[in-house]
Amino acid sequence: MNERFIEMFKFVVLGSAAALPSKKHLPSCFALKHGSVYLFECCEGCQRQMMKYGVSYFKAKVIFISHLHADAFLGVFGLVQTLNLMGRTEELRVFGPKGTKKFLESALALNELKPFFKVIVKDANAGIVLEEDDFTVKAFPVKHNAPAVGYALEENEKTRFDEKKAKAKGIRGKMFTEISEKGRIRVGNKTVGLEEVTYKEKGVKVVFSGDTRQTERIEKESAGADLLIHDACFVEEHRKLAEEKFHSTAAEAAETAKKAKVKWLLLTHASNRYDDRSILLKEAKKTFENSLIAEEGLELEV
Repeated sequence: MNERFIEMFKFVVLGSAAALPSKKHLPSCFALKHGSVYLFECCEGCQRQMMKYGVSYFKAKVIFISHLHADAFLGVFGLVQTLNLMGRTEELRVFGPKGTKKFLESALALNELKPFFKVIVKDANAGIVLEEDDFTVKAFPVKHNAPAVGYALEENEKTRFDEKKAKAKGIRGKMFTEISEKGRIRVGNKTVGLEEVTYKEKGVKVVFSGDTRQTERIEKESAGADLLIHDACFVEEHRKLAEEKFHSTAAEAAETAKKAKVKWLLLTHASNRYDDRSILLKEAKKTFENSLIAEEGLELEV
């Protein structure tokens, strides 16, 4: 992974399994630590996993749900109740596929579940659903046996100093700060504009497939991504089952990663029928070497 972004985008695996939890694993769930905390899925016991792996549930700002099967959203209710007990006042936003707003608002209206703070729920139509200062999150349709969406996070383009050009223009020390703030600076008898000594750099891109079959749309949305987190519920031996359940095999996830030319692939939503998950990883690596298998507590800096 690129160390340039170590302090910027850190993903923590809170759950890595399919719908059925086990002694070792909880359903697929990820936390992005980026000042605030952004959750991709909200599995049962989510807030406990956050405490266990050093993710502040009090900093939770947005939850992205891929589909309305219980393993993807059950943790919302426990998290809201924990935040209630801790005196939360800041709003919490939740995005999900069509039907999420109606379902969650109805459930959270019950006296036993009603939050003391504002919870804003929105159905995630295709397109940008969240715009932060330095990144956006886009929703796109995927293929599951219920309405489902994937999410693509893209960091805004960054401005970088070209040290050679800056040096040639006579810019030194504190002058970098001045030109950054003012946009131009006097150097001797000349004015130097910021655009003369900088260049644009592509930001980080991370794609979360959610529960899905392999699709061309995921490949398109993942093009050039730094990290693709993809459903890999089964091995190829069980492809027919993957098709019936509308999930993907590790080989299919790897094929998508290869075609999309991503940097890293993280396999998730592994069926608990596989006690030894290395079988999934080995299968993926045959097609895409930069494959990893999600395990609770794993941290990735991209």
